Amino acid sequence: MMGRAVDWLRALRPHQWTKNAVVFAPLLAAHEARLGPYLAAAGLFAALSACASGTYLLNDLADLEHDRAHPRKRDRPLAAGRLPLRLAGGLGTALVLLGTAAAFVLAPAAGLCVLAYVLVTLGYSLSLKRRLFVDVAALALLFTIRAVAGAAVGAVTLSSWFLAFTFFVFLALAILKRQSELSRLRAAGCSVLPGRAYTVDDRVVLAALGAACGVASAVVLALYIQSSEVRVLYGRPEILWLAGLLLVGWLGRMTLLADRGDLGDDPVLFATLDRTTWLTALAAGIVAVCAAVL
Repeated sequence: MMGRAVDWLRALRPHQWTKNAVVFAPLLAAHEARLGPYLAAAGLFAALSACASGTYLLNDLADLEHDRAHPRKRDRPLAAGRLPLRLAGGLGTALVLLGTAAAFVLAPAAGLCVLAYVLVTLGYSLSLKRRLFVDVAALALLFTIRAVAGAAVGAVTLSSWFLAFTFFVFLALAILKRQSELSRLRAAGCSVLPGRAYTVDDRVVLAALGAACGVASAVVLALYIQSSEVRVLYGRPEILWLAGLLLVGWLGRMTLLADRGDLGDDPVLFATLDRTTWLTALAAGIVAVCAAVL
């Protein structure tokens, strides 16, 4: 049985491609105005999306037993038995190889980053996601690798400030992902997260760790505002303090929603569909523009 088209679409998870928009962040942070780097980043976005869909298929194959024990994930097409496993494995492998090869064509350095992304993702699927805190660190690393790949394909230089800020923000969101999952499990009367090393009693510790990472990202931004490097891109860097306030407020709201179990299983995906997040991002963008041009 080949499976229904809608089941294949669900298994490939195209809605997750929005995460690959991180490849454009280094260009925006560097105030890149040329069209060429953005076109190259768009090609990288497509390559990463192919790799992402392929690794999702391979991840679901590796996680069949745990998904079938999960109250929501058991309805995934592969876990529910609605798609042929061998065909899914072949398609997943083909997408990963195609996406990685395309990235190397765009830029060898970007290809190496995508290869690293694939290896970390596969490592996460096979082992890392079952290890305390290593799992969330791996998720944050995957976003950081995307950003590095975007800088490589766009030929812009990444500062240590940008890398540190990116890692801490996405580490906070990865921790919130686990916190939200545990909150939803508690509401469902379960005590253990299938296939993971956490129990519902870990929610409090995770909330503290997530808050600490959020504060760390704000501290990195504050130090950057006070640094000499900021003057290269911003004429009035003191205006960027408003962006720091927006960041702290947004992360605080996300933390509260995670504790209530309202973020679903993916805070990043939630954020891409959340009106408040879009308004916060728009306000931060306006702040950045004002800091640059005033």
